[in-house]
Amino acid sequence: MIVSAEAVEAVRPLELQPDALDDQLIGQLVDRARASGLQLTGAGGLLQQLTKTILESALEGEMTDHLGYEKHDPVGAGSGNSRNGTRSKTVLTEVGPVEIDVPRDREGSFEPQLVRKRQRRLSGVDEMVLSLSARGLTHGEISEHLAEVYGAEVSRQTVSTITDQVIEGMSEWQNRPLDPVYPVVFIDCVHVKLRDGQVANRPIYVALAVTVEGTREILGLWAGDGGEGAKYWLQAVTQTCIVHLIRASFRYAARQDWDKISKALKPVYTAPTEDAALERFVEFSEAWGRKYPAIVRLWENAWAEFVPFLSFDIEVRRVICTTNAIESVNARIRKAVRSRGHFPNEQAALKCVYMAIMSLDPTGDGRKRWMTRWKAALNAFEIAFDGRLSAGRR
Repeated sequence: MIVSAEAVEAVRPLELQPDALDDQLIGQLVDRARASGLQLTGAGGLLQQLTKTILESALEGEMTDHLGYEKHDPVGAGSGNSRNGTRSKTVLTEVGPVEIDVPRDREGSFEPQLVRKRQRRLSGVDEMVLSLSARGLTHGEISEHLAEVYGAEVSRQTVSTITDQVIEGMSEWQNRPLDPVYPVVFIDCVHVKLRDGQVANRPIYVALAVTVEGTREILGLWAGDGGEGAKYWLQAVTQTCIVHLIRASFRYAARQDWDKISKALKPVYTAPTEDAALERFVEFSEAWGRKYPAIVRLWENAWAEFVPFLSFDIEVRRVICTTNAIESVNARIRKAVRSRGHFPNEQAALKCVYMAIMSLDPTGDGRKRWMTRWKAALNAFEIAFDGRLSAGRR
């Protein structure tokens, strides 16, 4: 007899189809819970009961592997070790506190892995705390959030202990090997308040680089010992942010003149050379200096820090004319720092900044945006610096 595959599928029992079975089983569980008045979430809800059942079942499986025989199996008689009841413990999970019965053995040699001895939180809770902390919530706010949403009592000290887990990862990240060459590095600092003896402002420097592939990478964090003074930049050519300079100009102008001023300034910052930029600036001063003298003085005072990028190709200028890349990073850091207020020591401040940085750009869209406009700039860098990028990659 020849039977088609279609005919077999037509008479296949529903319970043999995994997807349909899963949907059917889930539907039955939800219907029974609703019929009995059981809440899906919250204390004693369906999710907590399912979590309890799954955890206890997995722990029983670990005990079976440890002993080498199933529960109630006569093979275990005289084996030298056997089950010895259970002990109750409450673990904090992502659905709230769950009381579970952990199996024991007579020898006391059973070491559960899913819920280890003395473990009171599942890993998902720690990840939740780290995520909330990275988004700027204080330890007290995290503790209150867990109590309000999950009915779990987690002290501020426990939250601090959880966030301390990142310190080892932070150290490894700080000491990781870097690329041999980066075309562009933006450096800025965020000030934090440390109450080590007495409250004082301390800078934490952030270095953000553009890689040869055109992606953004934060190279590291460094705590300074004082203000952000000129001595830290003696070997650097200081380039002001052109976008910020234009925005600062608008502060002195009436709203209806913003577009006109923007168009009048464009020939200055797009000039091919410094001499050409100076000529265009003279023309701007003659046109707008009488009405807005403060704008003219603003550009005159910033001129030495404005002109360095004019020596580069237009594609390179597009990359270095604004510090928006690192400003967006600093905005996230400042949000996290402000919510904390004062830090007890330097390590606590660095930990806060590190977690804020690690939560940036989770989808990778920021990296993609850089890559789409990078190739033209890469060619310009390669020519301007005579092959140093290629040499650094080898």
